[in-house]
Amino acid sequence: MAGIGFELRRLLKQDSYLGLLRAYGYAALIGSGPWVISILAVMTLGILAAAGRGDSPVFITDFLVSVTWLVAGSLIFTGPLQLTFTRFTADRLYEGRDDEVLPSLKAVLTLTTVGSLLAAITIASILANASPLAYRVLMVMGFVLLCNLWCVAVFVAGVKRYRQVLAAFALGYATTLGLGLCWQGLGITGLLGAFVIGQALLLFVLLAMVTRHYPSQQPWSMALLIHGRWQPKLVAIGLFYNLGVWIDKLAFWFHPATSVPMIAPLRAAPLYDLPLFLAYLSIVPGMAIFLMRIETDFALNSQRYDLAIRSGRSLEEIESWRRAMVISVRRGIYDIIKVQGVTVAALLLAGPHLLEALGFSDWNLPIFNLLLVAVAIQVLFLAILNVLFYLDRLTPALWLCVAFCASNLGFTLITQHLGPDYYGYGYALSLLLVAVIGLLRLDREFQRLTFHTFMRRR
Repeated sequence: MAGIGFELRRLLKQDSYLGLLRAYGYAALIGSGPWVISILAVMTLGILAAAGRGDSPVFITDFLVSVTWLVAGSLIFTGPLQLTFTRFTADRLYEGRDDEVLPSLKAVLTLTTVGSLLAAITIASILANASPLAYRVLMVMGFVLLCNLWCVAVFVAGVKRYRQVLAAFALGYATTLGLGLCWQGLGITGLLGAFVIGQALLLFVLLAMVTRHYPSQQPWSMALLIHGRWQPKLVAIGLFYNLGVWIDKLAFWFHPATSVPMIAPLRAAPLYDLPLFLAYLSIVPGMAIFLMRIETDFALNSQRYDLAIRSGRSLEEIESWRRAMVISVRRGIYDIIKVQGVTVAALLLAGPHLLEALGFSDWNLPIFNLLLVAVAIQVLFLAILNVLFYLDRLTPALWLCVAFCASNLGFTLITQHLGPDYYGYGYALSLLLVAVIGLLRLDREFQRLTFHTFMRRR
């Protein structure tokens, strides 16, 4: 992320409002990631399709639910691999061995394709009588494509071509919107087919960009699987973080009292799902600050701190860079809180009118307001995890993710028992808990950073 962050900061040097808006605009879209943008595109397609018909046909809701399950399942499935591959790639780039990146990506995509295809076909076969064949085929294709897209997205930031990256996203999701509106007469098959084609186009365009950026004569490499080049803790962190993000939704979907059956065998919880995904769009400003501050200012100071140690500089200089790291983290966290706070306040005021315009029920408003706060805390939690990754403190990061997953499930089950007035508190309280613990842990890690760094080097 820091690579593209440095490229974006060049826009800030133009010393103009246009440069400022362009930099943070690009950072907002790129930092939010493909899955947040996919939520926006899918919701837009659903709204436009419903508006074009003058009503909201059942198949549009079925389409939104289907894509939600695809995103959730693919993120959880590939979560254990994403962070491991990210770390492997970062290490190879740091060593100047760029030629190992593309062969390893080919191996990862092959493993991901085979694994996701087998998993999807198995589930589709078990549920053969529950849904039409065309629907099951498109769901299998969508699942495999999304799993591969999350893996390729690891390189999006490192390519350092923000305009081309945004053009790729625009092309992919514009294709989804255009084909979806043209094929809505085919029902859910048409909308899902448009989504699959758009994701395939986005995947192949991004893959072409990565291939050009990291050329290699080696066709294939399983170096990632060599002992010592992957870390089990990163596998566990990727699993528990992604599972933690979705486990409250799964609890609502599988609980018969809080969900309704949609296209078989999928279920949805309209009272919880709709305000949640709308609230997720508020993550965009915070992710822009996250990319521009934590992933650039802190990354730069971290590199200088590491260089000072490796160059044998004085303890005073080393400590000065450690303090600079602390200041950059505090400033970044403060900016995240400030920007997300303003965003949340604005949406709290506009919430009633926004939900009314979208046709949401009045029951959704209090849940939407609470989830806005929860999503803001999630940006803070993500920043804490990334700082721990930079410090190579994987054990506390793992325990935070385990605590997030367990507390989110536990609190959510309690709120389901208490009733609709408490929906969303489980997600919000679990994030607040791990964010507070994470901030306390960061403070402790920075106090002992120099000692731990020298002890590890010995």
